[in-house]
Amino acid sequence: MTARVSCYWAWAAALLLPGILGGADKAGLRKIDSEKSVMTVHVLKSGVFSAFGHEHQISAPIQQGKFSESDSSVELTLDARKMRVEDKDVSEKDRAEIQETMLGPKVLDTAQFPEIQFRSTAVESTGEGKFAVKGDLTLHGQTRPIRFEVQARNGRYQGTAELRQKDFGITPITVGGGAVKVKNELRVEFDIAENRPRIDQRGRPRCSVIPGGCPVPVRLTRAEGFLR
Repeated sequence: MTARVSCYWAWAAALLLPGILGGADKAGLRKIDSEKSVMTVHVLKSGVFSAFGHEHQISAPIQQGKFSESDSSVELTLDARKMRVEDKDVSEKDRAEIQETMLGPKVLDTAQFPEIQFRSTAVESTGEGKFAVKGDLTLHGQTRPIRFEVQARNGRYQGTAELRQKDFGITPITVGGGAVKVKNELRVEFDIAENRPRIDQRGRPRCSVIPGGCPVPVRLTRAEGFLR
């Protein structure tokens, strides 16, 4: 019985350790769970006839990211080509046109600048579970310093950042000779999840994190001396 239990956990450890260690190295480096992390960009309108224009909500999926608690650093990479307009008060045709304009040369120019990157330069604690983050944001081929506040809670990091399009060489779109235009300022909201290994109440790895499911208890035969 002891041999079978030992073999079970040895197999589980061999399968799980690479994934677990991939989320945290010796320097305390942790990866971000891109599937559970959300970033949303809010583009507001202005102008004399702004009531006839549209405010835009854009989803910005995080391609990859990591942070280290030991040296207080954060790195994020977004694929600008995968940003999507989520406006619900426009037709499908209008949404497609807004999407095309956003990704095209007038705004993000994703053909030339496919990635958006952020790298922190300083992370300061401002209270229990609260941090002030400073860093460099590279957008539209230009890098500028930004600052934002972060609230940490249960492995999630939430906050809001304010950006100005002109700081990154982007001219806010206008129509009707400027009667309707989007504001220079953008509001970016984020909810980022840490990539944590999943365990049960006893601290053991759940079967769902093991490729192919849980290992089947095995027997060690005396004659052959290896796993069956």
